[in-house]
Amino acid sequence: MAMRRSLVPDIVTLQAFECAARHENFSRAAEELSLTQSAISRQIADLEQQTGLKLFERVRQRVILSEAGQRFLPEVRDLLRRSERLMIEAAAAGRMRASLKIATLPTFGAKWLVPRLGRFLDDHQDVALTIESRSKPFSFSEDGFDLAIHFGQPVWAGGVPTFLCHEEVLPVASRKLAENLNIEKVEDFIRAPLMHLTTRPKLWADWFQAQAINFANAYLGIRFDQFSMMVSAATAGLGAALLPTYLIEEEIASGMLVPLLPMQMQTENAYYSVRPETKQNHHIADKFQEWLLEEVRQPSD
Repeated sequence: MAMRRSLVPDIVTLQAFECAARHENFSRAAEELSLTQSAISRQIADLEQQTGLKLFERVRQRVILSEAGQRFLPEVRDLLRRSERLMIEAAAAGRMRASLKIATLPTFGAKWLVPRLGRFLDDHQDVALTIESRSKPFSFSEDGFDLAIHFGQPVWAGGVPTFLCHEEVLPVASRKLAENLNIEKVEDFIRAPLMHLTTRPKLWADWFQAQAINFANAYLGIRFDQFSMMVSAATAGLGAALLPTYLIEEEIASGMLVPLLPMQMQTENAYYSVRPETKQNHHIADKFQEWLLEEVRQPSD
């Protein structure tokens, strides 16, 4: 869709507005931007004419944002930040052979992807790689990602999912708490303080059901909205946690967390690599997806 040129903002004018709004003073804005006060005043007047908004009010030798200016300012700051990031990313990519922008679930990225990422970069040193965290599906057309790592069902508007792996959860606790609880069978969990993920409140109940136990206290205990916080809480000895095995490879290997019982459960959802329908011929995204598939088939380090 073609844009009307009269509605496309001038970045220099928006910078003048943001600076004047921050200082509430045209003279200081002029000093910061190495311009004259009259130049700042002219840019603000041009922006007011273009938008049809009165952006500033004059009060006792000061300029303060009007209500319209206050509503306009956050959008301007966001646009300036995104413009700056666009130029930085373009400059970085310009020195590399190819670029790749990945979206990943926050905890998956921190606990599984990043520790392995060096193996991909060793073979692709000429790729400008950007990794950002996203907790929920988004629009590929708006956010510009080349690939996303998704947990759930293989459904994504405008995306093509490829199965990576199932999720296995395991009941764990700190070594000290595990020794105190001395759990030898499922029924012993009656004396364990349980911890839960707010977005998956039935996880413990499902695990008990998989062990053929109807546990009345399956929903009691502390709740967290991120697995990363639950990992920290478990290592601190606050309770027993059902955690995906990929999240706790390091903690299990070091002994910071120990299995309470060796009974894993496969959850109903899985991990997928999702590619935008419009970028199915992205060579570096192909290579990254192939690398992901190889990594998930490897035994844990």
